[in-house]
Amino acid sequence: MSKGKFITFEGPEGAGKTTVIAEIYKRMQKEGLEGILTREPGGIRISEKIRAIILDNDHQEMDGRTEALLYASARRQHLVERIIPAIHEGKIVLCDRFIDSSLAYQGYARGLGMDDVMSINAFAIGDTMPDLTIFFDISPEEGLQRIAQSGVREQNRLDNEALQFHQKVYKGYKVLLEKYPNRIISTDATLPLSEVTENVWKIISSQLISQDNS
Repeated sequence: MSKGKFITFEGPEGAGKTTVIAEIYKRMQKEGLEGILTREPGGIRISEKIRAIILDNDHQEMDGRTEALLYASARRQHLVERIIPAIHEGKIVLCDRFIDSSLAYQGYARGLGMDDVMSINAFAIGDTMPDLTIFFDISPEEGLQRIAQSGVREQNRLDNEALQFHQKVYKGYKVLLEKYPNRIISTDATLPLSEVTENVWKIISSQLISQDNS
């Protein structure tokens, strides 16, 4: 059995990742491609409980390092319990956020340092890194406006951070795009949903699926 693929999706709050990933997963199923759809923090029972702690609006006093360690803990359990087994079974894993979120949010925006946050996560993930990461490029201002206008999603602790924090997150992602150009590919998330979905599908097909079928 061939090894599966690990694809992650990153971006600022309100970038539309979750909606697009769901559409990509449906497309995969129609194409007969076996895979799973998951998210971070979360994806499994233990990690979802850690997610609730991290994003709870009542936990405003949470220290940046505590936050980073909780993300890494949730990631470790998610990885060993769900992601790695799926990869070994030859499946395509679609994951809403992974290590790059920690690097952008805690490493850059919280000022903990990307290298230090990478060290924490290296202990958690070992040598498991995404085969491909798609960055949903949208300004933090527009992303937060989408959340406010939707009225559907309840705003969590990170959503409610000051605009300056979200601007730093965006800058952090730009640093990662320059640092990992062979792994991270950017897509314009300001376009209509159908166009974003189509562009993401083209990226995945050209980068991974077509290689397996060649």
